[in-house]
Order: sequence, then C-alpha cells, then structure tokens
Amino acid sequence: MQSHNKQAMIIVTGGAGFIGSNIVKALNQRGETNILVVDDLSNGHKFKNLVDCDIADYLDKDDFIERIKNNESFGEVRALFHQGACTATTEWNGKMMMRNNYEYSKQVLHYCNNHKIAFLYASSAAVYGTGKVFKEEKRYEAPLNIYAYSKLQFDTYLRSVIEQLDIQAVGFRYFNVYGPGEQHKGSMSSVAFNFNKQVTEQGICHLFSGNDSFGNGEQRRDFISVLDVVKVNLWFMDNPEKSGIFNIGTGKSRTFNDLANIVLNYHETGKLGYIPFPDHLKGAYQSSTQADISALRAAGYQPSFTSLEDGIKVYLDYINKNIIPKFDTGA
Repeated sequence: MQSHNKQAMIIVTGGAGFIGSNIVKALNQRGETNILVVDDLSNGHKFKNLVDCDIADYLDKDDFIERIKNNESFGEVRALFHQGACTATTEWNGKMMMRNNYEYSKQVLHYCNNHKIAFLYASSAAVYGTGKVFKEEKRYEAPLNIYAYSKLQFDTYLRSVIEQLDIQAVGFRYFNVYGPGEQHKGSMSSVAFNFNKQVTEQGICHLFSGNDSFGNGEQRRDFISVLDVVKVNLWFMDNPEKSGIFNIGTGKSRTFNDLANIVLNYHETGKLGYIPFPDHLKGAYQSSTQADISALRAAGYQPSFTSLEDGIKVYLDYINKNIIPKFDTGA
C-alpha cells in the first residue's frame, strides 16, 4: 500500500470546481497546504472558489494529462482526488465526454498505481437512470445520457482491474449535492441554489407539476450537503485499506416541495409555483432517488448525515449572509 508521509503532496483535479474546491478547503482546515490543483479555467469565474484556498501549485488539465501520459513525476504524492470531469448532463458530444471522463480517468488511475498514489474519484448517481433501486450492482445501472454512461463505463473498468491494483481506489457515486462553491455552474447548479435565487429575485419557487404518478413538486431526491461529501472523501483517505465504489447520499429521500418550503421559511416570504413538466424530460427524468448506503456503512463509515433542514440553513446563511461553514474533517 501507498506510504503516508504527511508532507507528501495531495493532488485535486477539478480543484476549482464545486466539490474539488471544498475538498481543498477542508484539507487546508487540517493544515494541509502542499496541494496541487488541476482544472480548466476557461470559465474564469471558477477562480473565486480558489481565492481563499492555500495551495502549492496550479496546473491546467491539458498540461497535467500530458505529464501523466509522459509518466513525469510530481514528487511524492500520497493521494489524488479526481473530481475533474465534464459534468453537463445536457452535453451530447460523446467523443469529448468519453475522452474527458473515461480515457482521462483510466490514464490517471494507472499513473497512480505506478506511483503508489491513493486514487479517489467522482462517479455519479446518474448511472442508475430512472431505476427504482440505487445499489452498487450492475443490474441496477442504466444511464440515460452520455455523461452518465461515461461515468458508468469508468466504474465498470475499475471493477475489472481493482483486484490487480496495488493502491486504494475508491469511486463515489454522488447523489444531489448542494452547498457553497457551485455558483459558477449555471443551469447545473443545485435546486437549493436556484430556489434561493428565485425567491430573492421573484418571490416564487418554480417547481415541476406532477408527472409519472408524482404530484406537483412531489418528485424526490436524496439531497446531500457538500460538507458531508467532503467528510466521506477525507475518511477514505484516512482509511487507505478501503477500496470500492460507494453511493454518497444520506439514504433519505425528500421532495422538492420540502426543499422549497425550507427556503421559503428561511426568507419568511415567497410562495410555491408549478410549471408544466417539460416534454423533453418525459421518460428521461429521475422522479425519485434514494441512495442505498449499506455498502458505505459496511465499509465502516459511521457518521450521521446532515438533515436537509440543517444543511440548507447553513448553505443559505453562506449565500445570503456570507457566513463561511466549517468542515468536520474527522481529524
């Protein structure tokens, strides 16, 4: 297994992104500053996620992958959090998606194995499609778009080689993550972010009307705070003997109405409004998600998850009052 020299570097790809930048901040809170952030800042607005981060170096993702392909050394590295990916579920350029999310990930995985670096990466709950069971097994995996397929294909590849690896390799199937650091994501931002924007600008939360046997706004999601997501990532880094693919959700499902009402109660103003369910989403929409977290618990992760009420309040305090949340880093 890889060494645990506390002075060794940690690499975070997608480190200017939503989850990646929060991992960097949590590492900083632990006193870790020997961090290499890898990202693509074509969207320059993402720089804001790095302003309050203490890092050793920054590298563009294209330069990084060239160095990976050439097997160049980054010095001693103890863990690589591979959060970088093309995450737009509306993107249909399959060649680009497979290159970014599949080929790139394979190259990074094998580089980590050759250099004895723990490899912890972002997968997605999108791999389950419109299924009713969210368990890390092939029979429940049915992606609906090329993004989800690219993520599933890498999970499948990891499963085929995991027994031959000399390192820790962990995939995290994130469910609906919300929290600080996602403001650059536009239409891909969380519902919590968008509801807050709608209430402050228009005084109304827009939800989908009923579909698929679900009433108005009664579609459900497993919403999880990015603070919990980061805590899980760091727990696995601290437990290098644990490998595999794990759902990262709370294990509880809540309705969009629940979430909207939490936002309305916070602002003490506004109302709910329902818009017709979009035709282009019919048959291609997850009406309900709920992570089966039994594999995560079996791996030994025991902390409880933040309730939706508490997590959204922390997030809304951040957006509206600039109150910076603290991470429970487990260290």
